[in-house]
Amino acid sequence: MAEEKYLITGEEIAAMEGLAKTHFLNPNAKRINKSLGDVVGLTGIGVHLIEVAPGHETTEHHLHYHEDECVYVLSGTATAYVGDEAMPIKAGDFLGYRKGGLAHSIKNTGAEVVRCLVVGQRLAQDVGDYPRLGKRLYRNAGMAWNLVDHASIVEPGGGTGAKK
Repeated sequence: MAEEKYLITGEEIAAMEGLAKTHFLNPNAKRINKSLGDVVGLTGIGVHLIEVAPGHETTEHHLHYHEDECVYVLSGTATAYVGDEAMPIKAGDFLGYRKGGLAHSIKNTGAEVVRCLVVGQRLAQDVGDYPRLGKRLYRNAGMAWNLVDHASIVEPGGGTGAKK
């Protein structure tokens, strides 16, 4: 049995290579991701140290219907988009994205790499919307994700389209 790890030192985090990730719906959403929570065996929440180069985004603008997320900015400057509002963010700022709340994303609009700590729930199921793309993602544990156009969604009672 492998040794259980409860501590990652600052030196170990600095030495981690990180994984280059690009969001599957946004080729400009590129980041280096260090999954700290995975290293210590967390299963109910994800904890990630991310770095985003100038001009790039953290993700596609989205919202979760069942999972909370938050971001703490460690260094750099960027623009956070929450719903239709754009707001400047900097080191020391904290963003809380509640489940069922407004869509959100971050773009590095500064001149240096932005470093953030991103924390989010990891539920077995979730539903998320990508309002700028008119798409909804259904995620179920152990099953393939389903991505559908808002116009193809049939609501109970015969209505179509997303409500957000």
